[in-house]
Amino acid sequence: MRIGELARTCAVSCDTLRFYEQRGLIKARRSANGYRDYPPEMVQLVQYIKTAQRLGFSLGEIGSSVAGLWNAPDADSAVTQLLQDKLVLIESRIAELGELRLELQHRLQQSCPLRTGLSSDKEFAHEP
Repeated sequence: MRIGELARTCAVSCDTLRFYEQRGLIKARRSANGYRDYPPEMVQLVQYIKTAQRLGFSLGEIGSSVAGLWNAPDADSAVTQLLQDKLVLIESRIAELGELRLELQHRLQQSCPLRTGLSSDKEFAHEP
């Protein structure tokens, strides 16, 4: 399948497919005339990349997981594990952001929000 057909089938631009190829996420064979020729299973891979991006995976994360998923004896279990790992990471980040939010709210109630918690309050002493 040529690049235009793959792009239409997957609802992405040809530039997106070229970018994915540059990043090593997908591969095309080259025909004698130099045109890219994608195997039919590339549709599934491009759909996976699009879905993974929507779910918050970076292209780096996607690239490092593709080979393992493609070669996994049970791809469904491998994808499930990948999503569970990402969920744990996101929940951890949410907890960290919650703590940061509370800290910022606390500091905003201080007369000098940067003073609290510093090793030396002299660094921020107000000079007349």
